[in-house]
Amino acid sequence: MNISGNTIFIPGATSGIGLALALRLHDRGNTVIVGGRREERLTAIAAEHPGIHTVRIDTTDPQSIDEATRTVLTAHPGTNVLITMAGVMRAEDWATPAGFLATAEETVTTNILGPIRLIAAFIEHLRAQPDATIMTVSSGLAFTPLRVTPTYNASKAAIHMLSESLRLQLSETRVSVLELEPPAVRTPLMPGHEENEAAMPLDAFIDEVMTLIESQPDATEIQVERVKFLRYGEARGDYEQVVATLNRTDPHAR
Repeated sequence: MNISGNTIFIPGATSGIGLALALRLHDRGNTVIVGGRREERLTAIAAEHPGIHTVRIDTTDPQSIDEATRTVLTAHPGTNVLITMAGVMRAEDWATPAGFLATAEETVTTNILGPIRLIAAFIEHLRAQPDATIMTVSSGLAFTPLRVTPTYNASKAAIHMLSESLRLQLSETRVSVLELEPPAVRTPLMPGHEENEAAMPLDAFIDEVMTLIESQPDATEIQVERVKFLRYGEARGDYEQVVATLNRTDPHAR
């Protein structure tokens, strides 16, 4: 993915990693469209950051995805990058259905069906562009599980394998697939997470991500150094120790 000169749609980017990445990409000469559910938040972003475009989208609602897609492509027919940022993370207790079923269904709908539906909505348009990118967002927890978030872990593992598979299917096209793999980052993803001292500061994370995108335009995975502890435990042969360390020291790891 080129660092500049793109038209980028980022649904789920009204806060946290999504918004921070949107602002940095805009600063680097990209046209950026931020998507989100809350009209008041979109209005505030547009007012606070002139040049950022916004569109309402609920990625759990297929009709909303279709409407937002039409809006984006009508206003920005040169859109060539889709970043499927929207996601939820919920603590769960799988000892009883009441402890997990509702949140599990919400997580699967948002974290797996949302990206699938977004890609379905944009894929034909992206394939028609001279150069295009789908950026998925998985997690270090796709590779090492956090005890308190079973469905989140599973959803991000699914996104990792979806990314790998989609990259194979699109290998003969002009659409590249880039997977962003965050570690724990200080964002409002879960209550108290912004003050989590074990998590990576948001600005430091985005700094490193932008450097990696610029220095590795042909990369398939964007991995800051901090996520490699989780990403490569099995390959290093210390997976059990990584699982133990994660669940002992970081109750809200991304």
